[in-house]
Amino acid sequence: MPRRFFKRYMPHPDRLKAHKSLRFLGTLIHDPNLLHLNRHSVSRAMAIGLFWAMIPMPLQMLAAALCAVPARANLPIAVGLVWLTNPLTMPPVFYCNYKVGAWLLDTPVSPMPMELSLAWVRQMLDSHWQPLFLGSFVVGVVVAILGYIATQSYWRWWVGRSWRKRQMDRR
Repeated sequence: MPRRFFKRYMPHPDRLKAHKSLRFLGTLIHDPNLLHLNRHSVSRAMAIGLFWAMIPMPLQMLAAALCAVPARANLPIAVGLVWLTNPLTMPPVFYCNYKVGAWLLDTPVSPMPMELSLAWVRQMLDSHWQPLFLGSFVVGVVVAILGYIATQSYWRWWVGRSWRKRQMDRR
């Protein structure tokens, strides 16, 4: 079952509740649904984590945590998925998001330099922030919806497969 896969990498609930970086959530962190591994909480966490991973901003993990709590999504999965855009993957992901935004706004695309520098990033943010953020938002919404649907579908398929296997074993 997909639950076993996720449970293997999940921290223990007591350890998570005692983590100092999550103290700002107060008693909200004690909601058991934030740590449950069921089809709905994991699907919501996938959508939230994938969305915030596509948004170019600092403190993405905090934003994912703040969205996961009221949505009753699995908190560790939502926060962990934000790391899909890490320092190695950020440049190509955000450049693709920028290209999507430029296409939507019908503006010319600036080519990506061979060597990335902080000055180039600063210049891009100053002059091309609109296509970057629009593209990031659109890609984030699309990826979140696809992640939600894929997780729901995979979970249903896996449970149905397991159920059919048990039925065959009984015969």
